[in-house]
Order: sequence, then C-alpha cells, then structure tokens
Amino acid sequence: MARPQVSPLFAGLALVLALLAHPAAAQSQAKARPAAPTESVWKPAATPPGGVDWSVLESTKEITRTGKDGFLYSKPAFTPQVLALRGKSIRVSGYMMPLQNGKTQTHFILLAYPPDCPFHLNPAPMQFIEVKTTKPIAFDYGVKTIEGALLLSGEDEGGVFYRIYDGKPL
Repeated sequence: MARPQVSPLFAGLALVLALLAHPAAAQSQAKARPAAPTESVWKPAATPPGGVDWSVLESTKEITRTGKDGFLYSKPAFTPQVLALRGKSIRVSGYMMPLQNGKTQTHFILLAYPPDCPFHLNPAPMQFIEVKTTKPIAFDYGVKTIEGALLLSGEDEGGVFYRIYDGKPL
C-alpha cells in the first residue's frame, strides 16, 4: 500500500503545533535566530549637536481612555523636562513621513524611529513630531534634522503631542 503524500502546508502546521506543545524547543529556536533587519535598526535617530534626544520626548506619559463611541482617546502627561522645552527653539533629528504628494514636503511627520513597514507603522504620540516648514524639504529615507519652536499639544485628546510649525532643515 502506498504512503499518502503530506502537503507542505500540513507539514508546516505540524511543526508549529509541535513547537507550541514544547515551549522550550521554541525558545531555543528563537535564541538561535539572528535579528531581523527591522529589529537591528530599531533605534531612534541620533541626537544632533546641541539638540534634544528622543528619550526626553519619549519620557512623556500617554493617558488613554475609551470614549462612549468606542474609540481610544489619548492625551499627554508631560514631564518637567519636556515642559521646560515649551515654545523654545529645539533641534531634533528623525525620519520623514510625508503628508503631501511630491518630492518635496512642507508638512510632514518627523519620526523618532525608521519606518520599517508602511503596514506596521505605529509610533506612540511621544515618538513623532508634526512639522510644517516655510520652505520645501526634499523627501528621502535618510535622517533629517529640523530646528524650530516646540509646541506642546494633545490636550484635545487628538493624539498629537508635539508640533513644530516654523521648522527649518539643518
């Protein structure tokens, strides 16, 4: 009697179930795996000379609540260190996420961390700054350094904690 053929899909499912049944085996497999590219680059942009480090901005706590409409609302609890930056000109480096069509941008989001995948981009409100500039800035995937007055916002529970509306590239 001939042995039935096992489909690759079934074989893969059997392997997953076996690993779930033996967590120690799954852990040893995970330890041996090298870091994926997105894990190895998940570091904030470097602090520019005389600039603000993202760890300062990330020190803001997020207070969330679920509204009667079922949506999640968010507002900031700024630390004294962040409050001291209110309205002051700061320098910060980050990764540009365009909000306009075109090769240049005057309105964009400056992200602390590199956007590794457009389907998994989910920065917390203290990990980005909404930026508006008077002169267009060329879009690329490299680090941008922006200087401008830091506006603290978010009391409207809209989820944007930081804004720079007079930004200029350095």
